[in-house]
Formats: sequence, C-alpha cells, structure tokens
Amino acid sequence: MSEDKDSKTENPTAKKLTDAAAKGNVPFSREVPIFASALGFYVFLVFFLPSGAADLAKTLKDLFSQPDQWRLENTPDVVSLAVHLGWAMAAFLAPVMLIFIIFGLGSSLAQNMPSMVLERIRPQASRISPMKGFERIYSLPGMVEFGKSFFKILIVSVIMYFALRGEFFAAIDAMFSDPQVILVKLDAIVRKMVIVILLATALLAAVDVAWSRHHWFTQLKMTKQEVKDEYKQSQGDPVVKSRQRSLARDRARRRMMDSVPRATLVIANPTHFAVALRYVREENDAPVVVAKGQDLIALKIREIAEANNIPVFEDPPLARSMFAQVSVDSVIPSAFYKAVAELVHRVYAARSGNQRTH
Repeated sequence: MSEDKDSKTENPTAKKLTDAAAKGNVPFSREVPIFASALGFYVFLVFFLPSGAADLAKTLKDLFSQPDQWRLENTPDVVSLAVHLGWAMAAFLAPVMLIFIIFGLGSSLAQNMPSMVLERIRPQASRISPMKGFERIYSLPGMVEFGKSFFKILIVSVIMYFALRGEFFAAIDAMFSDPQVILVKLDAIVRKMVIVILLATALLAAVDVAWSRHHWFTQLKMTKQEVKDEYKQSQGDPVVKSRQRSLARDRARRRMMDSVPRATLVIANPTHFAVALRYVREENDAPVVVAKGQDLIALKIREIAEANNIPVFEDPPLARSMFAQVSVDSVIPSAFYKAVAELVHRVYAARSGNQRTH
C-alpha cells in the first residue's frame, strides 16, 4: 500500500479531477459550517435576541400578571393558550432557525456547488463493515478529525477560562441584584463566550480548509502508468495513432505519384528535390503543383516523368524554393511566374515542333 502511494507522483489530470467531482469526491471542510453556525448565532445574539426576548417577556408577563384572562375550564381554553404561547415562541425562534439555515447553506455553497450524485447514496457493505469502520477511525483522516476535536475542546476551554476569569465575582454579585441586571450581565458573558468560540473556530476552519484541499489533491494523485493509460483512452494508443498517420502518408504519397503522369513538367535539383507541375489553360490560370518530393521520392518522381515522356528541367535554386514554399495541389505563387513561364513556353514550343515534324 505504501509503495502504491509512493508511486503516485503525478498531479491529477483535468479529467481525473472532473471524474472525481462527478462522483461527489470534492474537498469539503466540516469546520466551515461549524464556524458559520457560530457566526450566525452571534448575529442572532446581537441583532435579534434583544427585541425577541423583550417581546417574549412581555407575553409571559401578561400571562402571569393577568391569569384571569386565560381560563382553563375546557379543552378549547387549553388549545387557545397553547397556540398563543406557540406563536410567541415561534416568533422568538424563527430568526435563529432562518439564520442557521442561511449560514449553513452559504458555508456549503462557498466550498462547492451542489450536484446530484446517486453514487453517494448507493448501499455499500463497507459502510457497515466493522473492519472498514475501524480503518476509517484510525486512518490519517480519522486522526486529523480527532486532533481537530481535541483542539476545539482544549483551546476553547483555555481561552474561555482566561477570558471569563475576571467575570466570576461579578457574576456572583449579579445574582443578588435586580433580575434585569442579571440578564444584562448574562448577555455580556454569553457574547464574550461566543466571540471566543468564533475566533477559535475561524482559525480551525482556515487550517481545515487548507488541509482538506491538500488531502483531497494528494488522494487524487496518479502514477505515471495511470497518466499514460488515461492519455491512451482520451487520445488513442500512440502506436496505433502513429500507424494511422503512417498509412495516411502512404495513401497521400500514392495519390501524388498517380498524379505525376498528368504533369506538364518536372523541376529537379537534380536528385535531392523534384516538383511536378501541371499547366492547362482551360483548367487553371497558373501552374499547379501535382507532386513534390525529396531524395528517394524525388528520384521516383523523375523516374515516372521520364517513363511518361514528361520534360525534366534541372534548376536547383528554383526546385529548392518551390519545394519549401508550395504545397501539393496548390497554385504556385506569383513570385515563380516568370521562371516557370519560361519553362512552360519551352515545353509547348517543343511540343509544337514535334507536331510539325510529324
């Protein structure tokens, strides 16, 4: 197992990352939603709790100060009182529930966009296997989760101890004060506790985001063989592709050689390069390269041309220039018009002389 991990030295390809995301394998920090929940609770504590608590206290005060307004003589009376208290509690708790939902969804969406992955809910025997569960608990990710939990308990406890140590005697004094003073003091202590939790969870969330992404990326690393296999699947086997390109070149070369007998003339150098041109006024306004080649192919072009009584002109500079600048089945550039026109004129002149002789 260690050798397999050591052999995974290559970064995951774009396809590997895409396939992992399609299967629901994406980096996700569990500490970010915890931090978001703590932040949401602090928002509720600062902006909604004072007004909500005041409204709830007013409802309870009316209930206890004027009990005669709520007679409990029959079932409808009990239902009416329960509905009244239920609406009051709902008005008090609705903001905090809504905030938790918004912050929880926001923390998840900030890490990864949601997607439907049926593979994640497919029944798997490994999920209920004691051995697999033991491996998950005592694996590196399991140890990291344990370390994070231990950090939260230890650090939060230590920071909270030093932050609230000075509030101990003040809290005892507040117990013998006016009830409103107790609530104010309790609110200040709770806010300080939430701030401590926020700072600790923010630090832990930042570290956990970096760790989760690093661990996810490391788990997706590939061996050199896996990279080669993936390339073969996406691009095809290089040996097969090379063979296909070779066959395509052979077919193109054969078609080119079949066109040499149709040429009007061949310009050679004298054995390294050969360019076959065809010029028929009714077909094109300028000569067209029907074949060209180098070394052995050049010799083959000359051989076919001589076998079909096609004139071969040895002009090394012109042959080299046309071979480099003109592709097969293309009209020659205007820069070659003058030089080629002289050769074409000589060909047609020779043909006219032969016709008069015959």
